[in-house]
Amino acid sequence: MEAATEITKGESKSKMERLDLDDVLVNELGQFGRFALRNLILVSIPTIMSGFMSEYIFSAAAIPHRCQIQECGEYNNLHNYEPEWILNAVPATVSGFSSCLRYVSIANVNGTLENCPANIFDRSQTVDCDEFVYARDNSVVYDFNLGCQDWLRALAGTLSSVGTLFVLPIIGIISDKFGRRIALVICIFNVALFGLMRAYSVNYIMYLVTQVLQSALGGGIYSCAYIFAAELVGPKYRVLVSAISSTMFSVGLVVLGIVAWVIQPWRYMIMALFIPCFLVISYYFILSESVRWLLSKQKFDEAKKVLLNVARVNKTHISDKSLEALMNPKPEPVTEHSKSGLIKRVLKSPVLLRRVCTTPIWWITSTLVYYGLSINSTSLSDSMYLNFILTCAIEIPGNFTAVFILDRVGRRQTLSVCFFCTAICNIAFIFIPSDLEALRLIVFLLGKFFISIVMTVLYLFTSELYPTEFRHTLLAFSSMIGRIGSITAPLTPVLADYWTPFPSVLFGVSAVLSGGLVLTQPETLGTKMPDTMAEAEALGKKKVEEM
Repeated sequence: MEAATEITKGESKSKMERLDLDDVLVNELGQFGRFALRNLILVSIPTIMSGFMSEYIFSAAAIPHRCQIQECGEYNNLHNYEPEWILNAVPATVSGFSSCLRYVSIANVNGTLENCPANIFDRSQTVDCDEFVYARDNSVVYDFNLGCQDWLRALAGTLSSVGTLFVLPIIGIISDKFGRRIALVICIFNVALFGLMRAYSVNYIMYLVTQVLQSALGGGIYSCAYIFAAELVGPKYRVLVSAISSTMFSVGLVVLGIVAWVIQPWRYMIMALFIPCFLVISYYFILSESVRWLLSKQKFDEAKKVLLNVARVNKTHISDKSLEALMNPKPEPVTEHSKSGLIKRVLKSPVLLRRVCTTPIWWITSTLVYYGLSINSTSLSDSMYLNFILTCAIEIPGNFTAVFILDRVGRRQTLSVCFFCTAICNIAFIFIPSDLEALRLIVFLLGKFFISIVMTVLYLFTSELYPTEFRHTLLAFSSMIGRIGSITAPLTPVLADYWTPFPSVLFGVSAVLSGGLVLTQPETLGTKMPDTMAEAEALGKKKVEEM
């Protein structure tokens, strides 16, 4: 009898030692209580603000321009963009008149702003523009005279994406060493500071430098905010929280479009976007530190205070036994196999090697098409602001569509079908006549709808394909390589100047390639997330124990 009692105590103690935070959330605190809801609402604000970092779409937008004709009295770039005599001085094109060429003038012959006759130009010869006249003044193109330098203008978006390559390791180190809360505050402060500095740029170099610094030192807002939203939510609600976080980012882009529409001078637009970000610094005193981080760093006294506060706010209870189990976690066993280097182990596993070579391609395509469609939406018609707002708003139903179908249809099939659907939309867009603006907009928005589903599914599916011991590293690797897509996306409007369908063809072909590659990987719906390399390799070969 005593032996049986000892066994029972031993089993109870073992079970207590294996208890983790998810168990406590499911059984005692609640998987999505008031405390988690409050956190989600609070971090939704910086998540929305993270979308403001795409303001270069408007502040560095292309604006129509032409050569300045000094022979006819134009000595600055403030003149009428399209005077009646313009075709006397500038060659005609299919879309109107040339942006970068003009006719050679005949010496000692001049006209006026009201009358600039054709006979004062040698219409058999053209030269490049020396100076420019612009149709609008709400872009750095006007302030810094970037006419006919589209590649230089597009650097704003490209360098912003380059900056995010540095933020991943930097903010990861800060978050892991000093805590999630301070990482979030640092990011939002840097976004606000360098955004405000950019509003006072005295030249284009300063504008680009502040763009890089902002993304490199503040681009981790979304990931930091997502951690706060997800780390105190039970497994049942994590897909929903992921969709809500994605939706808040989309809302931020919609707010960006509205602010840019209402406040069109780019300097004042940037101020209106980033000055309010300084208020979020107060989150250092408002938000509680992530319990998971506190437990991982063995800051048990602080973790206990947070957990008791969660129980109080949720009107639930956490037992002393659960607290004791969380404060005394079972140490992870170290084996010779687990000491092996990641690269060596991946190279020895053909299954994992193929997976590591495949998932980054999905990420490249996803970021290329997602950001590419957002950037190119401004040129769909004259209503650039409305087009951008609609293109971003369509992501919201896409995010929640993913929630409804992921656990029914499966990850692999959903991801592959949505890649193919966005490819069809982009290819179809090429063949729709430009005079059918409504139809072109509908097809364009459908392409953005499907790629938004892809973005929601991608993070989850990728993480489920890799083992726990290397999941974060391999997921970060895929995401980092995926930045190639977001770096390339701002250049696609410039490529359209050489061949109009080029962006749509690039998006469509990339999506077809990725949609096919998705089918080479196993389905993860209904399977336990793999903890070891062996379990990850076994996905699709045999049924893994359900969670």
